Amino acid sequence: MTTAAVGAPGSPRRYLHSLWLLSARDLKVRYSTSALGYLWSVLDPLVMSAIYWFVFTQIFERSVGHEPYIVFLITALLPWVWFNSAVSDFTRAFNKDARLVRSTAIPRSIWVNRIVLSKGIEFLCSLPILALFVTVAAFGGTPVQLNWGLLLFPVAMLLQTVLLIGLGLLVAPLCVIWTDLERTTKLILRALFYASPVIYGVSDLPGAAETLAAFNPLAGIFALYRVGFFPEEFDLWVIAIGAVMTFGFLAAGILVFRRLERPMLKEL
Repeated sequence: MTTAAVGAPGSPRRYLHSLWLLSARDLKVRYSTSALGYLWSVLDPLVMSAIYWFVFTQIFERSVGHEPYIVFLITALLPWVWFNSAVSDFTRAFNKDARLVRSTAIPRSIWVNRIVLSKGIEFLCSLPILALFVTVAAFGGTPVQLNWGLLLFPVAMLLQTVLLIGLGLLVAPLCVIWTDLERTTKLILRALFYASPVIYGVSDLPGAAETLAAFNPLAGIFALYRVGFFPEEFDLWVIAIGAVMTFGFLAAGILVFRRLERPMLKEL
């Protein structure tokens, strides 16, 4: 392959280079004006975990999840923050940089993928918090049962990446064409938090609800994140259906994006 071909507008190398530059720019903009910088990546899930831990262990008698409950919460809250922040940014992915979107020759899907990547990097930067609480739990007398399921942690990250790309390709162009969808998406995310096994596990649901929960791809993804710490969370049905739904969203996103790309550009 010639140098000219590698640097061509549609070449994978140029796409990946542009993707990295845009993602790095997002991270720099996010942290350059903040005194706390990196700490903002962990404060949100940390505060949420502390609140839910206090409510369900100190105020109400808890009947869901596993011990240590703070680790159970963190293992789902960290990926939830990645999911929630990415989907929220999808609603403004094209409007925010409308001039660049119209003028650049690189595929427009990069404006979705850069959000997935930058938020994914923030997720990776927050993982030391999980390691910290696992260590604290061990010294506190409630050790976590680390097991072979930790090998599935990267699989969960891969599935979440695929899911977010699919949702981004769906949500981003639709929010350009129908602006009211931005507020609607925020409402859906609020409901989805409680409809997803974050403060509880899929195994805590009754039979019919557990079957229905499997069609929420986040249920299978969160189970994969947790199984390395809580082997009881492994449910092949939930994980398999979640994986099918994840790739279904990706296929739907690609199809919708291809059909709406031109109408979207007219609206920008």
